[in-house]
Amino acid sequence: MSDRTHFGFEQVDSADKARRVRGVFDSVASRYDLMNDLMSAGLHRWWKRYTVAIAGVRAGATVLDLAGGTGDLARLFAKVVGPAGRVVLSDINHAMLAEGRDKLLDRGLHLPVVQCDAERLPFRDRSFDAVAIGFGLRNVTRKEAALAEMRRVLRPGGVALVLEFSRVWAPLAPAYDWYSFNILPRLGALVARDDGSYRYLAESIRVHPDQEALKALMEQAGFDRVEYHNLTAGVVAVHVGRLF
Repeated sequence: MSDRTHFGFEQVDSADKARRVRGVFDSVASRYDLMNDLMSAGLHRWWKRYTVAIAGVRAGATVLDLAGGTGDLARLFAKVVGPAGRVVLSDINHAMLAEGRDKLLDRGLHLPVVQCDAERLPFRDRSFDAVAIGFGLRNVTRKEAALAEMRRVLRPGGVALVLEFSRVWAPLAPAYDWYSFNILPRLGALVARDDGSYRYLAESIRVHPDQEALKALMEQAGFDRVEYHNLTAGVVAVHVGRLF
């Protein structure tokens, strides 16, 4: 029997999930940043700044922005590490990566760009001082494999950061669910001409591991002193793991 996994609320063959996720991001790439601003009322920019601020990276550090999409985290990290440092933008999706490369170039940043699978990174062991993945882990078929790869390419003393939608504070859950399943698809249809992809977004959040479950996965992958920071009442969380 073939392995099964979640694609939103739907159960699909593991081998098919990557193809379907690619279709989602091929569809929304050109409107991705605009939709993020509309969906979060601009809060996603603060969430990303917070993630970079708590990373503790210094000038001259090397950073991997994994599943980096349109490059927001890469741009912020590049400001911190400066010209002596190095930030690599990566994503499995070519359309998203092209959007990110062009956006960075428009801002005068010429960063290395690598199209790769988070489950099979093409980098040597101990290549980076920090590895961050923002709003990408829930789309990975084998999250344990991606976390293991993040640990493999991290240097001792380095930090891994997972910024992802998580489990909202329980009293807010009914209103959040109503917004997610009624407003998000309508916004997607209106702005990106794709309601299905944003329905998948809402569903994928619900089947993603919650704060404690993701902490446990990171500990199982070998990260030390794992902690998480709830942002906006748990709408998102930043998980931080160290490697000693």
